[in-house]
Amino acid sequence: MQPITFQQVRLGSGGPITDVRIDGGRVVEIGDLRPGSGDDVLHHPGATLMPGLVDGHVHSAQWAERRRRIDVQRAHSPAETVELIATALRGRSAPVNGEVVMAHGFRDGLWSTPPHKDLLESAMPGVQVAVISQDLHAIWLSPALLSRLGRDHETGVLREQDCIDLNYELSRDVAPELVDRWVLEATAAAAARGITSIVDFEYADNRTDWMRRAEQGAVPLRVKASVWKPWLDETIERGLHTGDVLRDLIEVGPFKLVADGSLNTRTAYCHDPYPEAVAGEKHGLLLIDEEELVRLMTVASRNGLAPAVHAIGDHANTIALNAFERVACTGRIEHAQLVRPEDAPRFARPGLVTSVQPQHAMSDRDVADRHWPGRTATAFPYGSLLRAGATLEFGSDAPVSEPDPWHAIADAVHRTDDDRAPWHVEQGIPLNAALEAATAGRTTISVGDPADLVLLPDDPIHLSNPDLRTLPVLATLVAGRFSHRAED
Repeated sequence: MQPITFQQVRLGSGGPITDVRIDGGRVVEIGDLRPGSGDDVLHHPGATLMPGLVDGHVHSAQWAERRRRIDVQRAHSPAETVELIATALRGRSAPVNGEVVMAHGFRDGLWSTPPHKDLLESAMPGVQVAVISQDLHAIWLSPALLSRLGRDHETGVLREQDCIDLNYELSRDVAPELVDRWVLEATAAAAARGITSIVDFEYADNRTDWMRRAEQGAVPLRVKASVWKPWLDETIERGLHTGDVLRDLIEVGPFKLVADGSLNTRTAYCHDPYPEAVAGEKHGLLLIDEEELVRLMTVASRNGLAPAVHAIGDHANTIALNAFERVACTGRIEHAQLVRPEDAPRFARPGLVTSVQPQHAMSDRDVADRHWPGRTATAFPYGSLLRAGATLEFGSDAPVSEPDPWHAIADAVHRTDDDRAPWHVEQGIPLNAALEAATAGRTTISVGDPADLVLLPDDPIHLSNPDLRTLPVLATLVAGRFSHRAED
C-alpha cells in the first residue's frame, strides 16, 4: 500500500492548516512534513481533511435494485402511479412470461384514494407488477403476481411483515451475482460522496451476502452486516458478536428488531390516534410487544449481539426505551421520528445510539402535519434529543432517501430543503453537532487513527444550505486506500 501525504490541508472543520501522512492504513504523522520518496502526494492548499462519513442505516440490495426500478416517487395518486408504470413499459419490450415489473417509490400518505390491485390490472392486464412504497413498509401487487405467489388479497396492498416477506421472496428472482455487482456499484457511488462506512439492515443473510461480495471485488467501504431473527440462532451458534471482523472491511453488525411500522403507511405506533386510521388501526401497529422485545434483546445481548430497534411512533419509542432499561444493554434505536418530551432524556443512557435520518424530516413534513396534527413540534426532534444528551448518528435508510450525507447534514441544520420556511426550526442542530453525527462521533484526526478520511475543497462551516448539498468530494479513503478520487 503506497503511503499518502496531504500537503497544506485544513485538519477538520475549523482546524489548522498542516500536512498529514498516511501509511499502513493509518494516520502516522501530522505537522510540517517532508513526503517520502515513494509517497502519493496530494497538494490541495486550504482543502479540508475530515474524518470519513458514516451512513448508519441502509438496505443494500434494495438500494442497489431501486436504481433499476421504475421510479414513481413523483406520483400524486394511484392513477398517476399506474400511468407512470404503463408509460415506462411502452418504451420497453413486452415482459416475458414470468417476468415481474418492479416499480418503487409510491407515497400514499397524502393521497385522497388508496391504491388497489384492480388499477394495475386495468392498465396492464395479466402483467405481474410489484410497486414498493418509498418507506419500504408496503407493497402493491397486481392480480397476476398475487396469483403466482399464491396470495389472495382484497386490495393487493400488503404491509409490514407481509411486505418484508414478499420483497424477500421477489428478490430471489434476481441472480445473486447480479445483485452483488449492483451493490458494489452503489457503494462506489456512496464513496464518491465521502461515505466510508455503512450499517446494512437489509432483510437477508447479510453475513453470507457480504462475504460473497468481497469475493467479487474490493468492497469500497466498511460494512456492519446486521443480523435478523431468521439468522439469529446460526449467528449465535457460530459464536459471532457485534463488531467481530468477518473479512477485511466487513464486520458483524447489530441484531435488528422492528417494533412498529412507518408514518407514510400510518403504522407507526403512537400514543395518540391517527385522524385517518388505516384498517381500523387507530394508533398504528405494534409489531413486537414489550415482553417479546425484552426476551429477544436479552437473548441477543447475552450472546454479544447489540440490539438495534426500529421505533418510529412515540409509543413505540417509549416501549423501546423501556426494553433497553430492563435489559440494561447497549445498542441502537433506529429512526425515533416522534418522541414524547418526557422520553427525550431517556435517550441519553450510556451506550445507546439514536440512529436518525434527517432527510426523512423534509420528505415527510407534509405527511406528519396531516397524520400527526398538533404533535409535529416533537417530530424528528433532533434538537430536543441533542439537548437531552442523546448520541445521534446519521443515515439515509437508502433507498428511502439517497445516501448523501451532505443532504442529511443540511436538513438537520436548516430544516428545509426547498424554498419554504424551516419546519420546526427549534429542532435544528448546530453544524458541528451535525458533522459529529455524520461521522459517528469522530470529530478530530489524530496520529494512530484509521485512515478513513474525506478531502473537501471547502470547510463546511462556511457553506450555505444549498452549497452544503452540492459540496464536491475531492477524495475518500478507507483504511488508507482511495475509494474515490476526483481528477487532480
